[in-house]
Amino acid sequence: MSIQTSNSTAAPASAQSQSTSLHPAPCALHPVTLLGVSGYAGLELARLLLHHPRLTGQKPLFLGRADSSSEPLAAIHPQLMDNNGAGGLKIEPFSWDLLKSRGVQVLFLATPHEQSRELVPLALEQGIRVIDLSGAWRLNSSANRAVYQFADEGSPVATAMQAKAVYGMPELHRDSIRDAALIANPGCYATSVILALKPLVASGLLDTNRGIICDAKSGVSGAGKAPTAKTHFMHAADNLSAYGVFSHRHTGELLEQLSLASDQIIFTPHLLPIPRGILSTIYVGFNEPQTPASIESLYRTFFRASPLVRVFPAGQLPQIQYSVHTNYCDIGFQLSADGRRCVIVSCLDNLLKGAAGQAVQNFNLMSGYPEEEGLQ
Repeated sequence: MSIQTSNSTAAPASAQSQSTSLHPAPCALHPVTLLGVSGYAGLELARLLLHHPRLTGQKPLFLGRADSSSEPLAAIHPQLMDNNGAGGLKIEPFSWDLLKSRGVQVLFLATPHEQSRELVPLALEQGIRVIDLSGAWRLNSSANRAVYQFADEGSPVATAMQAKAVYGMPELHRDSIRDAALIANPGCYATSVILALKPLVASGLLDTNRGIICDAKSGVSGAGKAPTAKTHFMHAADNLSAYGVFSHRHTGELLEQLSLASDQIIFTPHLLPIPRGILSTIYVGFNEPQTPASIESLYRTFFRASPLVRVFPAGQLPQIQYSVHTNYCDIGFQLSADGRRCVIVSCLDNLLKGAAGQAVQNFNLMSGYPEEEGLQ
């Protein structure tokens, strides 16, 4: 199978201005700190930061709850014991004094939404830039945020923070990410669907009134580390189930980033009985007949400067096994014989390109490094 790694942000003129092979001089955003290392995404983020070539001289600071005790990182994640000298690293109790004493410039938050809403204003007040992996700051519309039921919704502080937040999808918002104080890391499902649809939506070729259907499936780790009745082995194993129909939190991200109305797209997530990985199957119709060559060219042009998106040749479809444990989003499509209907398949690792890997990609842009550094 011939798979090519793409390279850009095309489509709107504003997006094209973000595509560049030149990288500004590094801003030396060190040291970095990760709060929330105990979960699945936290583990992957810790691993990536420990291996990052720009951080070899200064190990990241790993933090736990303020009321916790210091403990070895390897006690929670034994797989990191010999990971680039991580065996002696500890998870320290969180405190602003500790961050100040270490001169922290970038804070990764792998914390619950509510905790991120509390911490971000305090971090920005101290001049610390934040990359937040939760859904706390992803949505600009109050109607879309309603699904989270934030206690501080509409407050002056929350409104001011939301105005500073940049949706952290490098393929769409490179230039804004570089100078941002607050990055809202996208959701895993949202990343898979938005990257697959954005080139087509931006081109104006889609018949959006006909409706777009997104059938997405994720491994169990997408639900987080805390066990629930539905993620318990006895429920998830040998099973496939839909959930969050017309109510999933990532739907608002699709609407806002694709500029779609709620009646133009149906998004249904499913739970797969596998540890990790997402496969999204997306059904669309065109206003006019298209050719496989024209659609493939559209995707390759759009992503020509996006090193972590791989576009498959026309008629070849990605699978979860190709992208799992990598930081790539793989995109393929099949066009109908009449050229008016198309099925797009998008795959990624929900813990990497859908979470930790994308966070490091954003960190790279904020630091002036090549966005793929430490991720390939």
